[in-house]
Amino acid sequence: MTDAVQPVAKKVPSARIFHADTVIDDYAWLADTTDEEVLDYLRAHNAYTEAATAAQEPLREAVFAEIKAHTKETDMSVPQRRGGFWYFARTVEGKQYGIHCRAPIAGPDDWTPPVLSDGSLPGEQVLIDLNIEAEGHEYIAIGAASVSPDGALLAYSLDTSGDERFTLRVRDIDTGELLPDTVENVFYGATWAPITPSGERYLFYTTVDDAWRADRIWRHEIGSNGTDVTVFHETDQRFGVGIGLSRSEKYLMLAASSTLSSETHVLDATDPTGEFRVLRPREEDVEYSVEHAVLDGEDRFLFLHNRTGINFELASAPVDAPTDWTVLVPHRDDVRLEYVDAYARRLALGYRRGGLPRLALAAAAAAVPEFTEWNPGEELVNLGPAANPEWDAPRIRLAYESFVTPGTVLELDPATGEQTVLKRADVPGYDAALYTAERLWVTARDGAQVPVSVVHRRDLPAGPAPTLLYGYGSYEATLDPWFSVARLSLMDRGVAFVVAHIRGGGEMGRAWYDHGKQLEKNNTFTDFVDVARHLVDAGRAEPRRLVAMGGSAGGLLVGAVANLAPELFSGIVADVPFVDPLTSILDPSLPLTVGEWDEWGNPLESAEVYRYMRDYSPYENVAAKPYPAILATTSLNDTRVLPTEPAKWVAKLLDHTTSGEQILLKTEMVAGHAGVSGRYAKWRETAFEYAWVLDRLGAAQ
Repeated sequence: MTDAVQPVAKKVPSARIFHADTVIDDYAWLADTTDEEVLDYLRAHNAYTEAATAAQEPLREAVFAEIKAHTKETDMSVPQRRGGFWYFARTVEGKQYGIHCRAPIAGPDDWTPPVLSDGSLPGEQVLIDLNIEAEGHEYIAIGAASVSPDGALLAYSLDTSGDERFTLRVRDIDTGELLPDTVENVFYGATWAPITPSGERYLFYTTVDDAWRADRIWRHEIGSNGTDVTVFHETDQRFGVGIGLSRSEKYLMLAASSTLSSETHVLDATDPTGEFRVLRPREEDVEYSVEHAVLDGEDRFLFLHNRTGINFELASAPVDAPTDWTVLVPHRDDVRLEYVDAYARRLALGYRRGGLPRLALAAAAAAVPEFTEWNPGEELVNLGPAANPEWDAPRIRLAYESFVTPGTVLELDPATGEQTVLKRADVPGYDAALYTAERLWVTARDGAQVPVSVVHRRDLPAGPAPTLLYGYGSYEATLDPWFSVARLSLMDRGVAFVVAHIRGGGEMGRAWYDHGKQLEKNNTFTDFVDVARHLVDAGRAEPRRLVAMGGSAGGLLVGAVANLAPELFSGIVADVPFVDPLTSILDPSLPLTVGEWDEWGNPLESAEVYRYMRDYSPYENVAAKPYPAILATTSLNDTRVLPTEPAKWVAKLLDHTTSGEQILLKTEMVAGHAGVSGRYAKWRETAFEYAWVLDRLGAAQ
């Protein structure tokens, strides 16, 4: 154990008064991350955390080496055909970042993607080398990379601090010359319109307001010295906006959406300076998404909507009569429709049944298509369409992975049913036969059946095993099966990796989400505790070797669980944790707050919501009790969960815990919500956490 002294935050009482409730917050002063005293406090915690975990350094190095050894460092993605080029990304051993490239197709009938053999493809052009762009920066992330319809120009945006505010630039691909067209502080994405008959090129992009809400869509004319035009401004603070081009390239589609409702505007792509029209005006609690399709030779819009049921329905309508809906796939109580993709010859429909994602395909030759479910031959699997940018491609690409099967991309020929595997992620030294995954069902305290995924080595001894229990449970997000190279370092040391698919997520359909948000949010936390107790009662785990992990809203989860059932866990990892939700949601000036009221409720307006959130907020409910060891991580430039939240939480935990166990805070000083950039840096970040987990589990051998 280190002789270093853990920093103790000073107490500066600050009163918060809402709904006749006065709360004294001793650590509110930590909110000002521009204050040098706050920065010094975070740096001091970093120094203490490094010293306190110094003995784990050999284990960290071992885990990092294992991740590296299981990764094919020089590799390439499966090329995607668009226009006259194959587009792909490749990595090079020793380099932190990917290189985005393209190479010419051999001819109009060339639909077989090339394979990298000697480091580059014939005729290859480098579009963006992030290793070069990252020079002089500690952090870099790409927000857009979009090639103009004629293949001549690249619009791309970069973030060099982690705050997810990007600088948009345009480059001539052949000459490498940067055009004068530069826009600062844009949001994700950049969409080209087709070039006009008179040769004008227009680019659409999005910006955010002071609360970091995507509120404006802009049109920029390439080469113009004029002022960019606002084509849409969303004034309702609950809604964010985005824009894209239909796969058919016939329509520009502008979507405005909140958590609970949405609205789509369209514009003929050949008239980029025209006026967008609303397809269906927004309604409270009605969500819909739109896809352009050609069914039985007729242009139609496909609407995936929840007007007739919470699990959504698929309908189509003529492009000139978008409210005249024809039902294609009706609502079902046991199936949650999630998306539909349209191509010239077929449709792909994604949905959930039995807690798992499913995919069905149909020919577009009929006005009411008949969908056939695709079965990749594995039960616990995550699947869906792969990147299929070409509208009239003769084959469709599909992708799947599982807890034990690395990511796989294949092409399906609908005419023959033939499937061709284009690529399965190469994992050196990996033998899938050594591992197994299973699905459990745990009865929650109110009788709900909670799906649980368990993955481990087949030779794991019977009886309680060191266990890492992971969860999220918010925003209807799903934790579908995914393959992880890093997870092998846990399982090869005898650890069972368990995922609790708790309410608040979307695994079991929209009702599963509805019963885990707002005034039913506690179900999220109690489901996780019930899963942990089941693992212990069933002899699969034991508290002294059970660690909980969650990030962002999953950090809220494990923070709440630390208050509810600290005795069940030997450790908790909370990554960028949303542990002070009530303080944040009470402040509409903070990033994203107003848009979050549909998820959490509005404690400003409702005393009931205020009391409910106060009663589960991890920070508000820290008390004198024996907390397990806790590792909290954050990033200074995080705009989604401010670093103030974990900093305050750790300060309060240190002041109240009676266990004497480690409470650690680790802050990345140049990063955002997703942590550090660069693959080797990310591997080291993962190795740090996994070494800490293994140490807590007694599985550090």
